[in-house]
Amino acid sequence: MNQRKVGSQYEILAAEYLTENGMKVVETNFRNRQGEIDIIGYHKGYLVFTEVKYRKTQVAGHPVEAVTWAKQKKRCMVADFYRYRHRISDQMPIRYDVIAILKDNIEWYQNAFYHQS
Repeated sequence: MNQRKVGSQYEILAAEYLTENGMKVVETNFRNRQGEIDIIGYHKGYLVFTEVKYRKTQVAGHPVEAVTWAKQKKRCMVADFYRYRHRISDQMPIRYDVIAILKDNIEWYQNAFYHQS
């Protein structure tokens, strides 16, 4: 199985996990030229942009460590475009979360990083 298919399976698992834990998922795999956001939804009054990272082992590090500063900056640019395209007010609170999946363990890091402009 290729990495994209594996990634898609874990993104579906992450969306189900988020839904079970109170997030209203509104979009998955939102893309533009700058990049992609895996899951977008609403949780506790926030518009949440979620990155999903999966690792079979920790040989390459913990999944959350894969969300580098450069990736954060790209996700923020895509999030800005999403907000513009969907006419979401600048007053809407936003949050950037990470779902880290290591083997069968799922961890939800809320407010994992701040907006990079």
